[in-house]
Amino acid sequence: MEHKDIWDTKAAESYDTPGTGMFAPEVLGPMVDRLAELAGSGRALELAIGTGRVAVPLSERGVPVAGVEIAPPMVVQLRTRADEATIPVVIGDMTSARVAGEFSLVFLVFNGISNVLTQGEQIDCFRNAARHLTPGGRFVVELWVPELPKVLPAPQAMVGRMENGYMMVDTFDVVAQHVTSHHFRFGDGEAATLFRSPHRYVWPSELDLMGQLAGFDLESRHADWSGATFTAASTSHVSVYRLK
Repeated sequence: MEHKDIWDTKAAESYDTPGTGMFAPEVLGPMVDRLAELAGSGRALELAIGTGRVAVPLSERGVPVAGVEIAPPMVVQLRTRADEATIPVVIGDMTSARVAGEFSLVFLVFNGISNVLTQGEQIDCFRNAARHLTPGGRFVVELWVPELPKVLPAPQAMVGRMENGYMMVDTFDVVAQHVTSHHFRFGDGEAATLFRSPHRYVWPSELDLMGQLAGFDLESRHADWSGATFTAASTSHVSVYRLK
């Protein structure tokens, strides 16, 4: 199960939730503010640009944005919001795809690096970001902090989220550092739909080593886009790496 196969037309057409969830103004606002600040007067490149959730509002702020995306159906949805001249996109793997020109900022948000399922390819993602950056440029990674089941090796599953009409159950392979998220959606009847996505979880310290191998120093780490302090209780982090 690979992400380029998961994000087919059906999944892409149902991805956007305008005004709610990860598309809510209170979620996107601080993110776009911070990314615009980091880009400065330069260009920004989004890896795994998807349907343009972040790229479109960032472009509307006056930041020139380009993208890389492995799933063509996601770009079809992006094109309903911005044309190729406004936000150019290269279809390809974010570990190797090359976009013309140089950038002051490369960013990979919403746990995107976990979509890369081996450690070596995650390092390649850092190296590809470095290839696109001007000296002193920044690579921003938003990622969740792994929370493994309290008892291992059994059970190797945990409920990650539960709300009205939705439940997420994660199953783990602790040897490969793989987690598969099972997203169940259901109504009042007996039927439910299931969407599965595989990930490789990464500890913050491991992520920092990947950055060092690609020529980056960790510049800052916060618990969210508004700059909250990252602590042992934080469930996610926004890490800014600066190219040496």
